[in-house]
Amino acid sequence: MANNQRTPQQPRQSDAKQKPVHEIRLGRIKAAIWANETDNGTRHNVNITRLYKDGDEWKTSTSFGREELPLVAKIADMAHTWIYQQGHESNGDSQHSNGDSR
Repeated sequence: MANNQRTPQQPRQSDAKQKPVHEIRLGRIKAAIWANETDNGTRHNVNITRLYKDGDEWKTSTSFGREELPLVAKIADMAHTWIYQQGHESNGDSQHSNGDSR
């Protein structure tokens, strides 16, 4: 019998918890940036969440109040900038990532 069975102490790679490639946090608002490899290259997705405390336990929500919306907009802009820079750096174009076309 082949020894390809895993023991409970040896999780499969797919069982391991995936982590975002980058996180941005402003106060209790957080953006998690995920990389997805495709045939057309890396594509990124962003999850924006709000951290809050329920008793002694920290939880997350995707609902935002009026006062939090400016931070959500800022986090979204920062995530977009980071993703944009990754595309330019991988193309050897990092010197122009600030929008300067000189």
